[in-house]
Order: sequence, then structure tokens, then C-alpha cells
Amino acid sequence: MAEYYAKSLELSGIPALTLTNLKHAERIAFDIGGSLTKLAFFSKISHKRALYTINPNTKSNEKPDALNHVSHDSYVSNCETEEEGWRLHFINFETKYIESCLDFVKQNVMGRSTDVNGKIIKATGGGAHKYKQLINEKLGVEISKEDEIQCLIKGCNFLLKNIPDEAFIYEKHSNPPYKFQSPSNQPLFPYLLVNIGSGVSMMKVISDTEVERIGGTSLGGGSFWGLGSLLTKAKGFDELLELAEKGDHRLVDMLVKDIYGGSYDLIGLPGDIIASSFGKAARSASDTSSAPVEYKEEDIARSLLISISNDIGQIACLSARLHKLKNIYFGGFFTRCRPITLYTITFAINYWSKGEIQALFLRHEGYLGAIGAFLKSAEETTDADKYSWGEHFAGSTGLQSPVALNFSKDSKVDLLELDRLERPVCYCPVLRSDAVYVPDTWDLTRDAEAREYWLNCFKEAVDKFAERAVLSQPNKADAAELAEQFKQKYIQRLQDLGEQPFAFGSLTVRTLLDTREQFLKEFEFPDPYLQQKRNDNKEALELFPSYLKNLDSKNWEQQQHDLVEGILAGNVFDWGAKEVTMLMDAQTLTFEDARSRLRPHPWLYDDYEAWLVRLRGSPHNCAVIFVDNSGFDIILGVFPFVRELLRRGTKVILAANSKPVLNDVTYRELVILADLVAASCEIITAALRNRRLLIVESGQGSPCLDLSRIDCGLVDAMVEHKVDLVVLVGMGRAVHTNLYAKFGCEVLKIAVLKNRWLANRLGGDMFSVIFKYEKYDASEEAAKFF
Repeated sequence: MAEYYAKSLELSGIPALTLTNLKHAERIAFDIGGSLTKLAFFSKISHKRALYTINPNTKSNEKPDALNHVSHDSYVSNCETEEEGWRLHFINFETKYIESCLDFVKQNVMGRSTDVNGKIIKATGGGAHKYKQLINEKLGVEISKEDEIQCLIKGCNFLLKNIPDEAFIYEKHSNPPYKFQSPSNQPLFPYLLVNIGSGVSMMKVISDTEVERIGGTSLGGGSFWGLGSLLTKAKGFDELLELAEKGDHRLVDMLVKDIYGGSYDLIGLPGDIIASSFGKAARSASDTSSAPVEYKEEDIARSLLISISNDIGQIACLSARLHKLKNIYFGGFFTRCRPITLYTITFAINYWSKGEIQALFLRHEGYLGAIGAFLKSAEETTDADKYSWGEHFAGSTGLQSPVALNFSKDSKVDLLELDRLERPVCYCPVLRSDAVYVPDTWDLTRDAEAREYWLNCFKEAVDKFAERAVLSQPNKADAAELAEQFKQKYIQRLQDLGEQPFAFGSLTVRTLLDTREQFLKEFEFPDPYLQQKRNDNKEALELFPSYLKNLDSKNWEQQQHDLVEGILAGNVFDWGAKEVTMLMDAQTLTFEDARSRLRPHPWLYDDYEAWLVRLRGSPHNCAVIFVDNSGFDIILGVFPFVRELLRRGTKVILAANSKPVLNDVTYRELVILADLVAASCEIITAALRNRRLLIVESGQGSPCLDLSRIDCGLVDAMVEHKVDLVVLVGMGRAVHTNLYAKFGCEVLKIAVLKNRWLANRLGGDMFSVIFKYEKYDASEEAAKFF
């Protein structure tokens, strides 16, 4: 498959050839500007899914319950199945190559897909009319032109609602200068959208459906490109930008100090402010006193870029002031997210607004129209804008990392892929609305020491994951080859992130973990730890009845301590932790051994006594527990804790990952495990029957937890049952993420530190304990979420 497409294009640094999915395209849309064209296509993708499922030979009377003890191996089986999903792809290229692009689409889509031939294709942008006949001749389809402004707004709203870290501000003197917006449940509207294409349009966005064009200017990206082509020998837009980055505009522009000898303090003009763009290059016809000055092309390009950027920034600022708007989002492919353009526009907005208006940029600035055109097309058959989407890092290029296509040898393109999620995601209803929610505890783009450590840590671990991936596919002849490809591509991505840590938004341990999982799935390794989870579950289930019996033999206070220690001991069994993995590989780690390795009281974070006092009070109404690992963690750690909460009269929601990652328990697995656990516990059996114990998918596929994007079904359950206690279990959910998150209810954050470097950084050591109990203080103006 890859060999066929390699003849048509080359994509360096992309682990899966994006355009191979063109043959599965069901919908295509174009945004054709005067300078750049953006192609959008929606494709059906097949991927393997590993299942931990009920044995199909199990009879109804063999299902486990408190009276019918069924063995794990007879009840459970492993299998793989092919599942289909949907992926949205975007590519941009220079409009002058549109014929070559259409030839490529014709060869790889029209000749292969019966779903597109003869259909109507949505298009937006000025070129939708200009190239209508050409597209009809090349592809045999009709063009339906969509309103450009409506498409831009649809695309912008879509990105801001669906893609974390989509918007950012640029602070030149910060390290790094990119500061990404945190997820929020605050209203998005109103805002000003400034779309910088060939020209510039400025729209006041009031709601999803209400927009007003309030201004613009003819001096835009086309002006920079056109004048730059006249004034320099640059061959393309990117080459012109690269030229400008090397230049010094002060050799061409006339500054305030060139006129006044310094600052003009009376009216507050600093000496280094531009008084006249290109002012130093002016000569009169009578000026024959000296030979003409030869200005360098890079200085000219720099002056031109600053001149146009300042003009756009000033008009945008004045428009925002006039309409009382605080946020300005910039779209179009003009900035290319390059520091020089980001800085000049940011400077202009800050200067003219005196810091009262915020300039915000979009990582995928150029795709607004194409996304809008696609959504317009999708509206006719599906509710595409009502689904939730996630960025597919494995098939996307990051900021400032375009790739080359064969049909445009002197130009490069950007790629973006978005996966449609199986279920919609929503903002967690018990996060404090009066506090900014930042999922990740450390931003590696800003922490150089941590960034170097974690990038190296993930690089060192990749061999182990490649080995595990091969073992998970014993019947696959090319498993070793695919694992090697995974390894090389992921290592390359780590190297790229070392050079450009901001390329895909905030760089965190969470995003590094998520990216690794995407690469594994891209190379057909859906669940490398499936068999390991099955083995661990079987071992823990055999110990479960005697473990409960031992608990029940103790007094109440000792029970509470053992329940907490049980969660902590179970959490040690983490196949993502290097030092623990070595112990488990050597088969020297037992549950009791794990308990003995825990650091004694006082723990690194030790709110146990406060929690014990709380337990002496009234029961909670409903607890939601975000669970972690399979095996000892969920069976001997979490389920006994759940049983105690149920005995107290508290309803419990267990939230498990929707997709597999490491040895974390998934929703589908947890449903089965609950049946098996219930066979040894009448309290859990009754709670499942009476729906006082619910098992719900979290919407996550990560060892970490982003509470701004959890399954909407879980959100509905939390609201319906009035959750007043949140329990976060494990390093990923309670340390790498959410360690400092603020909630509008009580919360327990429980984890064992299984990484020595991280433990030392937090002031502890290997196997130090995090047990944070945070009370909810209603007087602190917490969110009203019910």
C-alpha cells in the first residue's frame, strides 16, 4: 500500500502516509484562496481492536454471581477484531499547483472511489468560482460554492471547541514564547476573527450562527507576497518569510529617532518606533550627490513584513475597541506561526490597545475555510459538527514543520489529521469554575530540565515497548518490521520535539504518552498489554475472597488504613514504570511485597488523618473513582474501597478508560471484572443490580486524565447522581495531571511515586506516597454545577 503512494508523493517524518486514505475518501472539500489552496477529505479508516471479552461459549447459567463461582479463564477470552473509524485530513499547498493537485486527486480518489465520482463537492474561497470549470473537467464533479465568511467562522469555532492547545499567545521575551490557552468552560463568544489571506477580513463572531463583517484591508498576505516578489528574488511565500527573518528593517525604515534624534517624549513615541516604512529608501529626482544605496533583500523583506503586519494589527485593534471585544483570533496562513509575524502583530495589538486586548493565534490557522466547507458538506448527511474530535499527532505536522510533496518541489505543505471520537466529550461538571483548569502539572515547553529528562526517558523506553508490541502479535509475520518502524518514527518525533517542544501545543508527559499510543495503533499494535492484563487479573481474583475475609477480621480504624494501603500497594503494579517493570519481569513483586515497599507515615503528601475524620461523619452522596491499572490495582485496591463506600451508603461511579493503554483497565474489561468480583461479594452484587454501583467509560485513552474532555455520558451520570467526592488513582491521573486541579467538591488524589527522578523533584524518594484529601469550601465561590 505504502509503496504505491510513494510514487506520487513523499512525506518525511510522517509515520503513516496521510494521503493513502484518499482511496477511502467519502467527502472532499476545497478552500481555494488567491495564494494557497486547502484540501479537506473525510476517510474511513480500519484499525485493529483487541478485546478482553466474555467467552462466546459461556452459557447464561454459567455467568458469575455470589452463588455461582466461575473461573476467570472459562469466562474470559481475548480476541482481535477490525473496526472502522473516521478521520478528517487537511493539506495546504500553493494555488499555482492546483492542476497537479487535482491530477493527484483524480488518480488516487476518482479512479478508486465510487463514493465521490459524479457528486457535488463543496468549495469556498475566491478560487471556488475561478477554478470551477477546471475542477469539473479534472474530477468530473460539480462545485457548490459556500460563503467564505460562514466557512471561516464554522472552522474557527470547530477548532476552538475541539482541539486542546489550539489557540496561543506569543510573548517574545518569554521562554518559550508560545503560551497555549488552557481548556475552559467559559463562553467563547464574542470575539474578533481576523482572517489574513490574500487580503484581510475582520468578523465579529457573536455566536455559532451570528457573525458580522466589520472591516478589513486589501493589504494582506497577497500584498506581502506580491510586493516581495517584485522587490526580491524570493521564489515562494516561505522563502520570502525566511528572507525577512534574516533582515534588519532599521536599515530601510525611518525611525522616530532618525527624525528627532531620540524619543518624542511629548506624545510618548519611543525612538525605535517606525515613523515611516521604507522611509530611508526614499530619493528625489534631484538627488545626485551620491551613488544609490544598495539595500539588502532581507532588509527589504523585513521592512515589508513589519509594515503589513503593523497595518493589520492597528486596524484589528481599532475594530475590536469599537465593538468592545477583548480577544482577537488571527486565521489564514499569513503568520505561518513564525516568530517574526507573531511578534509584529502582537506588538501592534499591545501597542495600540495598551495591553487591554489580547492577540491570539491558531496552530491550524490556515484550515478555517476548509474545515467550514467540510462541515457544510457533512451537514447534508450527518451532524459532523456535533461529534467530538481529537488531533491525530501521528499524521499531522506541527508548528513550523511542513513537509515536501513531489508536485510542488519548491514549496512545502502542512498536514492536519483529526479523528472523530466514538463518543462526544464534555467538560467535567465538578471542576471549579472560578479557577483556570490546567490538566498537566508540568509544562515541558517551559521546564528545560524536565523536558530533557522526559524526552530521554521515553527514548530509552522505546525498545521495551517495541518488544512488547511484537510479543502481542505472535501470529503476525511482519510484527517485528512494524515494531521497528514504530520505534524509528517515535524516536524521530521525540527528536523533533526536542528541537521544537511547542510544535503540537504544550509539551507534557501526557502528550508524550498519548503520542506513543497513537504511533503504536498506527502500526497495528492495538493493545500490547492485553495478555498481561489477563494474567494479572486472574492472579488478583484468586486472592480477592481471602483478602476481603482478612479485612473483615479487623477493627474499623485498621480496616480504613488497610483499604488506603491496598489502593497504594495495587498502584505499584504499573507496567509503565521502568523500575517496577524490572521487578515484575523478574516475578519478584507480590502484593504484600508492594505494601512493604511503601514509604511509612508521614507520607510525602499525607492527609490520611483528615480523611479518617471525614469518614466518621455522614456518608458522601456519590463518589466517582477514576481507576488506573488492571490486576492487583483494580481488584485488591479499588474494589475493596468501593465496597466500603457502598456499605456507608455512598453510590459509586467507576470511570475507566475508553481505549487501552499500558496495563490500565478499560471500560469493557471493567464490566467483566465487576461480574467476576461480584461472585465473591454480595455487597457489590447488590449494588450492581440496584445501580448503586455504575461502571462508565471516561472517554480517555491515556494513563493521564484531561478533565476538560471526558465522556458526556459520564458527565450526565455525575450530574444525575450529584457527585460530591472525586477519587483520582495513580501517577498519571493524580500527579502528572490534576495534582493542583481545583474541584467544587471533595477530592482524594492517591498515587505511589514509581519514578525516582520525579519523586526526588517532589522532595521524596522511590515509592513515596501521595495521599491528598482536599475539602470543598463553598465560601470560595465555587462553581454551581447542578
